[in-house]
Amino acid sequence: MFDDKNHAELTDAEAELYDRQIRLWGLESQKRLRSAKVLLIGLGGFGAEIAKNVILAGVKTITLLDHRNVTIEDTCSQFFIPNDQIGKNKAEASLQRTKNLNPMVNVEADSANIDDKPDEYFNNFNVICATQCTMTQLKKLNKICRQYKIKFFAGDVWGTFGYTFADLGEHEYAEDIVQTKPVNAAAGEPKGKEKFEKIVITEKRKDNFVPFESIIDIDKSRLPTRESEMYYMMMIMLHYREKYKSDPLPSERGSEKLKAESTAIIEKYELGDQINSLIEGDLYGQISPICAIVGGVMSQEIIKAVSQKEAPHNNVFLFNPQTLCGKILKLA
Repeated sequence: MFDDKNHAELTDAEAELYDRQIRLWGLESQKRLRSAKVLLIGLGGFGAEIAKNVILAGVKTITLLDHRNVTIEDTCSQFFIPNDQIGKNKAEASLQRTKNLNPMVNVEADSANIDDKPDEYFNNFNVICATQCTMTQLKKLNKICRQYKIKFFAGDVWGTFGYTFADLGEHEYAEDIVQTKPVNAAAGEPKGKEKFEKIVITEKRKDNFVPFESIIDIDKSRLPTRESEMYYMMMIMLHYREKYKSDPLPSERGSEKLKAESTAIIEKYELGDQINSLIEGDLYGQISPICAIVGGVMSQEIIKAVSQKEAPHNNVFLFNPQTLCGKILKLA
């Protein structure tokens, strides 16, 4: 949880560096960011985009956690890793370039496996953002976050498709509402059209979120018809990773394993052929532009949650590879 009484005071150097951000979301919001301790799990191309944006926003600390080693596929979208680091740990290989982004942010690398971490480890953070995790890992992490009142985010990118999820528990935030009111004409001014002035009123609001497990395998009748295809794609990829502990590689295009998982979802939801064309071409690897788009959305939501400024996405964002548009859905 964030304690309003313990926000870090900004130094003169920090106030100068974050001047534009302070003008955008206010001094108190920037103080909250400077007090935030973020854990980022998964340093693929999607994770790199999140790390970049969160570090530039000016959090206090960010820990990069990934036990996996760099592969040739990572060089296509993970811009923090030098090309000579293939075979090295992803988190450690990303450390120097992430540190160079913002010397005022403490960046640490952790090469341990998330499954080896005790529950108490996660209580060191205000925000946990999990990428490239299995459904079992996400459910466990989310449960821990609820126990310790930590803001929880999950998301991924597969080819040209991506999603984000947020569970902020009971979240309070401030939202600026723009209103207008008529202004009386000054003495001597000709009568004409009625003039108006804008008034910004800040309202405090509260929203409740559901855990990650609540959005898994939900009933077809509870899905919006227009965006249901994106949900089914998310389920196919999450179930694939849960079963095989990995994602399909571009070199495995047309694999029987992915076809089997898609068939299971198609039969469960009685979909027919409505998502076959999407599965065949759009779900392999991590593509840089999609990582930038979905990673930008995830980063924005983390910043909003920490700063408690503006309404957060409650609770899923889905990026459609056919329309190249995103959609916010409240599932469960």
